[in-house]
Amino acid sequence: MATPASWKEALSDEMPEAWAREIDVFEGQAKLVKQGKLAPSIFAETRLRRGAYGQRYDNGQRHDGFETRTLDFGSDGVEKGPGTIWDAPGMFRIKIPFGGMTPRQVEVLGELAQEYSDGICHVTTRQDIQLHYVQIDDTYDIMRRLAAVGITTREACGNSVRNVTCCPIAGVCQTEAFDATPYASAMAFFLLGHDDVQDFGRKFKIAFSGCSQFACGLVKMHDLGLLAKTREIDGKTVRGFELYVGGGLGTVPHQAKILTEFATEEEILPLTQAMCRVFARLGEKKNRNRARLKFLIAKIGIEEFTRLVYAELDTMPEDERWTSYIEEVDNWGEKPARPAVHLNGALRPDGFDEWYMTNIYKQKQDGYATVTLNLPLGDYTTEQANIIADISRKYGGGHIRLTVEQNIVLRWVSESDLIALYNDLKAVGLATAGAGTIVDITSCPGTDTCKLGIASSRGLATVLRNKLTEKSATLPAAIKDLKIKVSGCFNSCGQHHVSDIGFYGNSRRAGNRKVPHFQVILGGQWDENGGSYGLAVGAVPSKLVPDVLDAITDKYVTEREPSENFHTWMTRLGKRDARAMIKPFMVLPDYETQRDLFVDWGDPREYTIADIGIGECAGEVVSLFSFEIAKAESDAFEAQVVLDEGNADEADQLAYRAMLKAARALVRTRFLDVGDDPDNIVKEFKERFMDTKLFFDPFAKGKFGKYLLDRHADPNDNPDRDYAHRIIESAQLFIE
Repeated sequence: MATPASWKEALSDEMPEAWAREIDVFEGQAKLVKQGKLAPSIFAETRLRRGAYGQRYDNGQRHDGFETRTLDFGSDGVEKGPGTIWDAPGMFRIKIPFGGMTPRQVEVLGELAQEYSDGICHVTTRQDIQLHYVQIDDTYDIMRRLAAVGITTREACGNSVRNVTCCPIAGVCQTEAFDATPYASAMAFFLLGHDDVQDFGRKFKIAFSGCSQFACGLVKMHDLGLLAKTREIDGKTVRGFELYVGGGLGTVPHQAKILTEFATEEEILPLTQAMCRVFARLGEKKNRNRARLKFLIAKIGIEEFTRLVYAELDTMPEDERWTSYIEEVDNWGEKPARPAVHLNGALRPDGFDEWYMTNIYKQKQDGYATVTLNLPLGDYTTEQANIIADISRKYGGGHIRLTVEQNIVLRWVSESDLIALYNDLKAVGLATAGAGTIVDITSCPGTDTCKLGIASSRGLATVLRNKLTEKSATLPAAIKDLKIKVSGCFNSCGQHHVSDIGFYGNSRRAGNRKVPHFQVILGGQWDENGGSYGLAVGAVPSKLVPDVLDAITDKYVTEREPSENFHTWMTRLGKRDARAMIKPFMVLPDYETQRDLFVDWGDPREYTIADIGIGECAGEVVSLFSFEIAKAESDAFEAQVVLDEGNADEADQLAYRAMLKAARALVRTRFLDVGDDPDNIVKEFKERFMDTKLFFDPFAKGKFGKYLLDRHADPNDNPDRDYAHRIIESAQLFIE
């Protein structure tokens, strides 16, 4: 495509006027930063709210095409001096409400990836698209070209309402109450740029789901989740939603609570606005580690939060947009490209039957199917983008959705066209079977591009996917539908907490060297919209994870009861036996004889975490510390066991004691006479390690140390299971 003299001029009639003005303002502010007239730290929130992130490179380097600079971070984690993101490529996130895309939008994104990025479009776990290695000076034209086809990057990142997600088969699902898509769309555009969502301490995530029994929109792990319901009122079927609030994964996951069991379609927008106003007013602002809605609800309780929301609702001025969208709900619909004809007895090419079993979902509309394109690591190329657009137009009427499992769904395909469509996809490498099965592994970017990555999540996911694919024909039926999800750190961007088998990156010290590890998370529940979260059972060297996976799946296949799913089996097995299963792999390696374990996947260099910022506790703290930290780890694991047995109070105490022991172990490397008094341990830990920022991660703003300080200062006299679960998670992360 020929580049015009100015995209701003060429697209002036195609961009919404308000969006065009916003982009002009953003470009002007960015240029002030380059001229030294506006501090990058002041502009940071604006930049993030437009989807522009800094990006990590090998060994903390940033490359700008002319020279390589070592990053220089201040104590707050903000880059100082030359080498800021204005001189280097970064990541650019593009907001796709409910994951819905048109063929033209897919083509434009492909063009942008080719011209400004590395030729790859990456689908995220929030139904966004990310481009990597994008220069900041190119973002203005990217925004304009996206705006011209109805896409904005506004509030794709930052302290804002993030992309509103929705079940990718909404509207064609056989078990949904009704199509949640128009409601998700209305919510996304109602809140976009709204005055009441501009003063959050952190991000706010919303999801819609059409039914309760499957994963759909994963509403139980969001700040706000809306689950479609109907009720008979005065002889009429009324549409509405069950509202879940205060969920979230992150470092310490929270299960969402029910705000109301039924809010009508007229009530969901004003209720959400009221909720945002309460969150903006009462949510934490200074301590970002406790600035999510889940922490506010945990602090004041769901009953008080509910009261505040409805009280706020009574004070708000009427807004016609609350209900005006409803007039268009019944007109919301998708038209297929071809009439519905069943597949019947057509001759099937090699590989078709396996692909059909895993990648095809029969719509509730007879004779039509949705087709899932299984994307390894969520990536597709510019060339594939064009094919996806063409195929969607030809076979499905141009109806495309992104999924939270990093795939693409084509809707409204006549069953009689599936063989021809399969052949077209196969020609460009998009007919991979196994969508939604154990080989379809979700992964965050990890150490490839994320500044917080500790271990190579994409590298591990690729190895596991390849290994499982090679033996897919012989995999036991019991494990074929297990979910595996990988995160490069504890933040759960790969959603490891809600997988059957999850992994998140961490590290261990063997002698004076670091060993890349992954913490093993078992027993999460993907179904029932993220029904429950798994807990960590132990950390293993990264290179041993494939063997660990074999050990886990072999034991499950051998010992499960007939029809027993993984979550139920793990509950029956218990934490002690789960840990025993992986314990043989947890022994720290010897450098002289096992050097291959001191490197991470896809990187021949000896492993280090020096490039993620100040995260080490400084000094040689090996022998005494290692001995005593093992006691803390033991208490943290025991806390999981007693929680499984139903004793939340004891679990809380054990987790707290684990943090105290870990802090004492660290303090004793500087002050052997610290004693056993909790007040003294916390005091010495704070003064010697927190205040001096020796125990401090600039990106996490010291939150791990605050886990101990907060629990010590504000104990819960009557902890429930959710509270104890969070304290256990906090203790494990504190010890890490």
